[in-house]
Amino acid sequence: MLRTLLIAAAVSSSAWGARAAAAPAAGIVATPTTLSLPMQIAISLTLMVLLPAIVMSVTPFLRITIALHFLRQALGTQTTPSNQVLIGLSLFLSLLIMQPVVQDIYHNAWEPMDEGKITYSQAFDAGAKPMKAFLIRFAREKDIKLFLDITNSPAPHDPSELGLGVLVPAYILSELKTGFQIGAMLFLPFLVIDLVVASITLSIGMVQLPPVMLSAPFKILLFVLVDGWNLVVGSLVKSFY
Repeated sequence: MLRTLLIAAAVSSSAWGARAAAAPAAGIVATPTTLSLPMQIAISLTLMVLLPAIVMSVTPFLRITIALHFLRQALGTQTTPSNQVLIGLSLFLSLLIMQPVVQDIYHNAWEPMDEGKITYSQAFDAGAKPMKAFLIRFAREKDIKLFLDITNSPAPHDPSELGLGVLVPAYILSELKTGFQIGAMLFLPFLVIDLVVASITLSIGMVQLPPVMLSAPFKILLFVLVDGWNLVVGSLVKSFY
């Protein structure tokens, strides 16, 4: 959907140039039907500014970053891995998961519009369909109903009739809940280690040494022995298929 929006300005300018060149030969006075070039550039720059928010909101990036953040907190490693590493991993995993959706948008919207077979509005509708199908798969019915009530929109007869204005916030809420659920599950095994270490240190009178300092090596060792990164990343990616 976003790629369809980004190409609108470039395609519209090329299409207008072709019509303007053909009009004099046919003896017809051409009338401009598209935005001026400065306005097209302004719209394109605005869309580029919104691109990070779109990537973080309507892709698996949201769920993955939340889960990895909780994992780092559960391990007690503070800033290791760094935020840059976690964001980079989340971004590339999101691109991997969204690849089929992006390909559908490209083939159904970008290519036909680039070849002049469909208009901008038709390309937008064609590009929105794969995106809607992805959002509907993971948006909870309860969250969709919430935003239908907020916008006073009638309940659709078919999920494909839902608009992006309802699906996007519903998807974000659903992903937030799912991410926190995954984070809670990741915390449990490490919480057990913290409780065991705290009980042992208190029973032998080691009150001066924080239990967290003693439990951290055991948690990291357990995570490495079970190949934790492979399990966590594999489970996160498989949750979208």
